[in-house]
Amino acid sequence: MSSKAVASTTLNPRTTSYEFLGPPGALSIILAVPITTYSLFFGCSEQTGGCPPPFSGLVPNIIDSVSDLNWWKGLWDTQAAIYYCAWYAFCVVSWKVLPGDWVEGTKLRTGGTIKYKINAFSTFLFALGLTSGVIMTFGPEAFTFLYTKWVGFVTAAMLMSFAQGFACYAASFRPGKLLALGGNSGNCIYDFYIGRELNPSIGNLDIKSFNELRPGLILWVLINISMACEQATRRGGLAHITDSMWLVLAFQGWYVADSLYNEPAILTTMDITTDGFGFMLSVGDLVWVPFVYSLQARFLVFEAVELGPIWAAAVFLVNLTGYYIFRGANGEKNDFRNGMNPKNLKFFTTASGSKLLTSGWWGRSRHPNYFGDLLMALAWSLPTGFSTPITYFYVMYFAVLLIHRQRRDDENCEKKYGKDWHTYKKLVPYRIIPYIY
Repeated sequence: MSSKAVASTTLNPRTTSYEFLGPPGALSIILAVPITTYSLFFGCSEQTGGCPPPFSGLVPNIIDSVSDLNWWKGLWDTQAAIYYCAWYAFCVVSWKVLPGDWVEGTKLRTGGTIKYKINAFSTFLFALGLTSGVIMTFGPEAFTFLYTKWVGFVTAAMLMSFAQGFACYAASFRPGKLLALGGNSGNCIYDFYIGRELNPSIGNLDIKSFNELRPGLILWVLINISMACEQATRRGGLAHITDSMWLVLAFQGWYVADSLYNEPAILTTMDITTDGFGFMLSVGDLVWVPFVYSLQARFLVFEAVELGPIWAAAVFLVNLTGYYIFRGANGEKNDFRNGMNPKNLKFFTTASGSKLLTSGWWGRSRHPNYFGDLLMALAWSLPTGFSTPITYFYVMYFAVLLIHRQRRDDENCEKKYGKDWHTYKKLVPYRIIPYIY
């Protein structure tokens, strides 16, 4: 074996363990994500009769639809596809031309680092400014197309996700690529899904971090605004938007703004430091986040809910509590990782020299930020009322996702810290929710 081959094998070892039940699980998710995304529309839509549609005749209607070629053709909308491509191009151009600091990421296995341009928040403000200008100039009816062409936009984003997944998988076989430790199994289905190359890029545009924050996350807010505009058009103007819709707009808009404003914080997350970029992240960023997470706002278009001041205040308090925990926990973590400890938090030093927080929010559970996330997820669904469980899909899905991430983190930390991790777990016994889980 040549020295180059030995070096490549050492730097990019073969993946020997699977997640998501391996290739069968990966294939199942690849198929399930499009099915679930479309099902959440057709299963919760005024076009199909409600949320959910009437159960009588539901199965025959589904069979009739999927066996009809015209139904499949209806998933495609050329105008929506053009709009979506224009939106993605807008995000790329904004990344390129808007000013922003260049920040180094964490050290790679090669010993080097990647520099990331930090201007996602500027892109967000630019997009909001243009959107506000359209609405103020032409009225809310001018920005309802994301609602009326929802299916077409989903299809366009889905195709973009598959295209990026295939392109990045193919490009990962070029010499000199740094592969993700979990995405080099040799099984094409699994590696395509999980992501083979760690940091695919075009020039100095890092595809993974770009997709993580820009085209999908900002589009989520724009979709919500479009839903509000559709509701306003039906109810006689912006002044008649329901309090429930305003809460969803405020909660989710603030969450996105906070994420974009704190863009450097993602550079230490597992998505960036550990996971490869494959279909899992591409479809999650471009399809799942904007089109599934906006379900509550879309529901409120055709099922307007008026909460009243008391119920609205209660929901607001739930979200505020979640955000307080989420931001407080992440703030403690980021300060500590950057060598600061303004609260004089206690910590446990491992044999390798790593330091693990054992007080503050991180003394209450090993993932307190996940607890805050779950509370916010609940608050985003509560404005829809209790007429259907479908609008609570996000909470249920997010709970499963975060529990999976928590277990995944624990497994990785046990491998990294060994016996010290068991000692740490005794100091911080709860995983996400203090005194419960």
